[in-house]
Amino acid sequence: MKRKSAVNRVLLAVTGLVLSGAGLLMLAGGFDVYRRWNLRPPAGWPLTTPYAVLLRAADRTRWTDESWWWPVVIAVLAVVVLLALWWLLAQLRRTHPGPLPVGGTPATDGVELREHALADALAADVRHQAGVQHARVQMTGRADHPTAHIDLVLTPDSEPGAVLQELCDGPLERARRSTGRARLSARARLQVAPHKPHRAQ
Repeated sequence: MKRKSAVNRVLLAVTGLVLSGAGLLMLAGGFDVYRRWNLRPPAGWPLTTPYAVLLRAADRTRWTDESWWWPVVIAVLAVVVLLALWWLLAQLRRTHPGPLPVGGTPATDGVELREHALADALAADVRHQAGVQHARVQMTGRADHPTAHIDLVLTPDSEPGAVLQELCDGPLERARRSTGRARLSARARLQVAPHKPHRAQ
């Protein structure tokens, strides 16, 4: 799982739990669930009756006469807004290179290659390697410095070192030459296909 996806899922899960809990708490008080079902909420539990309020007037105005109150409120709200803007900009930031210029940057004769086309071609080339059962490729990074993320599923009898060496000398080298690049960064993740254990003789 990508780091950005993991952070997004955690933030959404936490936000969902908080909002769901607050909503259920308000619904329980609004529909007078505690009295109807003869439940005893914990001491100090808010919103236990339809006419209860989350904060009493005394609690809402407790610190308003203090000189530090409004600066602290404004500072906290400013931090919340800045964090929300930072998160929004992080979502908008491109993590895929988009069209890749062929022959360097800028593209020679205006020729560009779609990132998915290069990823599919590279994956198809890798699948023809000896010892590779399945391959999946995804391009990330910027258009001038793309990185190929290669997930390999190896056959049980393959040698990882030999597979990686052939990957560098074969598919990656051909992809670099075909796009006219001096170098093409790559990261490979290897796993062996599930198989029955061999009995030692």
